Amino acid sequence: MQFGRTYEEFEVGAVYKHWPGKTVTEYDDHLFCLLTMNHHPLHMDTNYAEKTTDFGKNVVVGNYVYSLLLGMSVPDISGKAIANLEIESLKHVAPTFHGDTIYGQTTVLDKWPSKSKNDRGIVHVETKGYKQDGTLVCVFRRKVMVPTETYIKERGGEQPGRPELKEQGK
Repeated sequence: MQFGRTYEEFEVGAVYKHWPGKTVTEYDDHLFCLLTMNHHPLHMDTNYAEKTTDFGKNVVVGNYVYSLLLGMSVPDISGKAIANLEIESLKHVAPTFHGDTIYGQTTVLDKWPSKSKNDRGIVHVETKGYKQDGTLVCVFRRKVMVPTETYIKERGGEQPGRPELKEQGK
């Protein structure tokens, strides 16, 4: 299984459909709220959401949806990244509810070599997240610094930190 890409492997215009999707549960949403200290009743209080909001039910925290999509994109986009340099834009387009399944895809918008080091480059991508019915829920653009093939070779290959298995008696 591929885990990320080198600079040379990215092509402008390429689209990566991230798989599998993730069904968002109430537990997922509440845990994220608790971990990030977001106690807005829209996310945590069903009675409030049903009686006082336009949605009539709890809405999943937008930053959880963004985080899911970012995570989904790692094997295709940033698994080899040196750094995420910038989140250029983040738009929450439609609500996500408990029980919705989120899918993502990323398009390579542009790429260019680093100006300061010749063993890396910058890849500009846009990730879109959508629900099981195809409704777009989230869009974000980011710039990722990725290594070149030379960088990978000079640092010990694809998995430089992975130890070799040592079996007893051999």
